[in-house]
Amino acid sequence: MTRRGTVLTEPAWWARAAAHRERVGAITGPHRQRVRRGESHPVLDFLFTYYSHRPSRLERWHPGPGLVLAGPSADAYLRLPGHRRGDDGVLLDPAAFGERTRRTAGFVRDLLAATASRPPRLGCSGLHEWAMVYRKSGDVRHPDWPLRLGAAGTDAVLESLPVECTHHDAFRFFTPEARPRNAVQPGREDQVALEQPGCLHATMDLYKWAYKLDPACPSELVADCLELAVAAREVDMRASPYDLTALGYDPVRIETPSGRAEYAAAQAGFAERAAPLRQRLIELCDTLLTGRDCVGPRGTSVP
Repeated sequence: MTRRGTVLTEPAWWARAAAHRERVGAITGPHRQRVRRGESHPVLDFLFTYYSHRPSRLERWHPGPGLVLAGPSADAYLRLPGHRRGDDGVLLDPAAFGERTRRTAGFVRDLLAATASRPPRLGCSGLHEWAMVYRKSGDVRHPDWPLRLGAAGTDAVLESLPVECTHHDAFRFFTPEARPRNAVQPGREDQVALEQPGCLHATMDLYKWAYKLDPACPSELVADCLELAVAAREVDMRASPYDLTALGYDPVRIETPSGRAEYAAAQAGFAERAAPLRQRLIELCDTLLTGRDCVGPRGTSVP
């Protein structure tokens, strides 16, 4: 881990910026190609439609707190909120952000701390996507992809299993007929009270909370959250009622006991992977709320 107050020479931070662009480019590049071809993707488009961070902003590297960027090129960061010039170069000053950023940091911290305080619930079986097409004759979210079990079979699965979705942004897409079947009726005002770490959407949302803190969030943390969101999204849609085998996604057959066990194991794995990222975001929010991680007069130089 980089020490607080570390000074990066211009070649060093340029190398980090290039590594970040290459890393996230593995995701943004294919997306741009699909857009140019006019192609949609039922799994990966979600990362650029539901989540609103533009590829160009995602590819832009930000150091986050505790780093000082040396060299004349670092002056470009002075145009970004919260950055200033120190003795050794340009740095992020958490105390320089305005009330809007602090309000965002306060909400994100409250939400993530509440989520982290709860045990993961692993019994939802990923039925939210099934609830989005329940008793729906047309206008499904992914009309180009068939339902594995057909409409009647999909409805029968939802009717045979308990529906326990705690994520309000998933629940709001349930069909009117599916809503009463859910164990809770989560609204946006219930988010802090209901969010729990076993939810794949709560895991994917770590990416959203990371980029909502842009440009204060270190880009390496944003990329970590993005890559986890990609992995969770793939399982999310493999467990959906859609047949995506043509895209190389083998189904998680949650209509069977073995499929539900597979999904629960994936939930547990994602919860474990998400926990340290959630804690890093909480710590970043604490830094922004207190403004106490500002680098002192001189830092430690790294070539």
